[in-house]
Amino acid sequence: MGEKVIPLADHRYAASIPRIPIQPAAPTGLLGDRLGRPLTDLRISVTDRCNFRCSYCMPKEVFDKQYNFLPHSSLLSFEEITRTARLFVAHGVRKLRLTGGEPLLRKNVERLIAMLAELRTPDGAPLDLTLTTNGSLLLRKAQALKDAGLQRVTVSLDALDDGIFRRMNDVDFPVAEVLDGIAQAQRVGLGPIKVNMVVKRGTNDHEIVPMARFFRENFGGGIVLRFIEYMDVGATNGWRMDEVLPSAQVVERISAEFPLEPLEAQLPGETAQRWRYHDGGGEVGVISSVTQAFCHDCNRARLSTEGKLFLCLFAHQGHDLRALLRGDFDDAQISAAIGEIWTGRDDRYSALRSALQADTGSGQRRVEMHYIGG
Repeated sequence: MGEKVIPLADHRYAASIPRIPIQPAAPTGLLGDRLGRPLTDLRISVTDRCNFRCSYCMPKEVFDKQYNFLPHSSLLSFEEITRTARLFVAHGVRKLRLTGGEPLLRKNVERLIAMLAELRTPDGAPLDLTLTTNGSLLLRKAQALKDAGLQRVTVSLDALDDGIFRRMNDVDFPVAEVLDGIAQAQRVGLGPIKVNMVVKRGTNDHEIVPMARFFRENFGGGIVLRFIEYMDVGATNGWRMDEVLPSAQVVERISAEFPLEPLEAQLPGETAQRWRYHDGGGEVGVISSVTQAFCHDCNRARLSTEGKLFLCLFAHQGHDLRALLRGDFDDAQISAAIGEIWTGRDDRYSALRSALQADTGSGQRRVEMHYIGG
């Protein structure tokens, strides 16, 4: 009778229970992996659910009413998330990004934000605390998010044309409500705001220049628009290389209408290449994870909603931190386990893909975007 029943959804992706070092070493804040990459960013998925069914992430034919999402008991509690984040901060993490699924679907997520906002680096500095959202709930939640301590938001928006946007989100959600949410986020001070557009050739690539024009001319020009190459994340989005529009062509299209010049990266490990308009009308970014891999300086770890640590967006397997959090292990032991995981990291999927070596023949299923966050 007293046996613990683990839902089948928990076994969707393989995960090993991390080893606890015999003599746990105290964190120094200077972790490096096998390729010398530091750990500075932690992306935390707070739910595997979303109210959109975008074809490149959660196609409706897979994620239907019968899909087996994780039960609430499987999710990390806010206390467990905060405890884990605190341990990562001691190892050098300076930026926390809440993601999903759609993170604003997680009940009382503002309380989690308030808890994370209290964390400080070893030298007493506040963290960079941000959140990625599809914007559908932003109009009503922006003020509460700001009051809780969230600093800024990134909004996913794949088209301005309402018909295209409704088809891409596949739940008939209007683009006007997302734009209203962006305006509200700007009003309450959740900025600088970034807007991410996933570009899929033949689906929405004709929206590139209209998007650039719109965000140059609206919101006071203070929003950074970023274009993301359609990626081969997971196994359900039917990805094909011929649907990828290289970022170089995105820049060419925009620059033909609004001349651009390159900008230097602001921080090591930035995913976006930055460009600014010659006339001072702001900037745009391109994220070229297919055609120009940036694995060489990737500084991000990802925590799934039920506590599996993934070291790459394209990973096959995670590390089950929840087993440690709910086991008889103290902070020093879990911290040491995290340190050992990161120092053993050599993930570089995109670089191997670019070199035509990505298929390892393992037959393992890559983790889905909605589960791990972008």
